[in-house]
Amino acid sequence: MPGPMQVFFIPFFVPSHMNPMTDLACAFAARGVDATMVVTPANGALIQRTVERAASAGLPIRILNYPFPSAEVGLAEGVENLVSAPPEEEWKINRAVDLVQGIHERLLREHRPHAVVADCSFASLTYVARDLGIPRVVFLPFGAFPLVVSVRLMEHEPYAGLADGDNTPFLVPDVPDKVEMVKSELPNHLRIASHLTENMEFMRKSTLECFGAVLNTSYDLEPAYCDQFLRTECRRGFFVGPYALLSEKKDDFEDRDDKCLAWLETQETASVVFVGFGSFLFFSKEQHWEMARGLEASGRPFLWTLKESDFAGGGADWLPEGFEERTRGQGLVVRGWVPQMAILNHRATGAFVTHLGWNSLTEGLYAGVPMITWPLAHEQFISERLVVNILRVGVRMWDGYRSSLPEAAAKAVVMGDAIARTVSRLLPPGFADEEVEALRKQAAGYRARVRAAVKEGGAAYNDLTRLIDGLKAFRPEAEWGDSAAISIP
Repeated sequence: MPGPMQVFFIPFFVPSHMNPMTDLACAFAARGVDATMVVTPANGALIQRTVERAASAGLPIRILNYPFPSAEVGLAEGVENLVSAPPEEEWKINRAVDLVQGIHERLLREHRPHAVVADCSFASLTYVARDLGIPRVVFLPFGAFPLVVSVRLMEHEPYAGLADGDNTPFLVPDVPDKVEMVKSELPNHLRIASHLTENMEFMRKSTLECFGAVLNTSYDLEPAYCDQFLRTECRRGFFVGPYALLSEKKDDFEDRDDKCLAWLETQETASVVFVGFGSFLFFSKEQHWEMARGLEASGRPFLWTLKESDFAGGGADWLPEGFEERTRGQGLVVRGWVPQMAILNHRATGAFVTHLGWNSLTEGLYAGVPMITWPLAHEQFISERLVVNILRVGVRMWDGYRSSLPEAAAKAVVMGDAIARTVSRLLPPGFADEEVEALRKQAAGYRARVRAAVKEGGAAYNDLTRLIDGLKAFRPEAEWGDSAAISIP
């Protein structure tokens, strides 16, 4: 192909997909690929800083905007992703997936890139790309474990005979390890009908019939599940994560004037618990109060980041009266964005309370920090089994009732005494606990493994090379000659 290879990257409408895809596009650009992020205007604004920093460093990467169908789905102008949409209108964002298919096809036909990396949600792009004679790569912002477990659950339905309130544990069939689940913690699409439920088989078929799939993990991290994914879920699999680290993104490490990092400098090594739950899911006011009480009662230093939206409209009473004044010498509460990667990798951080969104999970592994798991929705309860039972780098915040459905989860408040007990156990003087010592050793081991994977010669680095080389060598007549023989196993 004349000149550099040109690749379009098309993410789904949520930051937890857009941000890692932008990191992947930067990694492509760092290898000389001409990368274009194809996004709607409001979503483009969210990734603009990362793209501009990469472009200013000389990388061939840019943003191409297309209109979001606000009027067609009944959303206000500028509401273009699952974070900005009210919970009761999330279905409208999913509806937009169907409505933008024609726009995506038009852009691909107009610009004629050499390849397209598109989110798993945009399943029809497999067949648009086939018609254009270009390879389509399915983008997956997760690792192999939650994907394989979810598919086995969908296939075998081991929970089918259980009533909604019956949380009798059951085993997930046909996976390499003993993985035990309960019905209330299953991913939403397995429990209630949704846009995702209706399209799951089509998405899987699309993945099986396209060039391949790229996952936000490395083979060294979860080899048995990567192998199973390769056998059953794709033609080719490329394990090139964590994406943010492979792209050599340093945004989170450079802002040394950040107040969080300045505060951490005043703390003892491995003494602080960092509490962060991402940008998408929300706690009730009651749960905020219990979190505050638990952190205060733990007696351990804490850094707690809260979403600005939690305090919109004068929501100061979402924390107990006088809490921040009483704990000023013990902790720091921050509203809004924080440099999470820098916080996790700071010498003072000794534990990470996390919802186990896959990006946060891999960042915790990269930092080698033991995790206190508090899953809230989606695949996060499945990922908890990986962290706690298989990798053994974390402990549950508590063992009481949890639910992946927001309306049920809101009623399952974790009390402050349970929070205080778990946090105090993982931080000094909790080092005397043999299990905690083992967690720290395991976390340090995976820290070394993840860091080695993204370095030159590592498993993730090499898989990115294999992916780019495969796209450059793509020949449609050879690729699709036997496509009729492909079926879902």
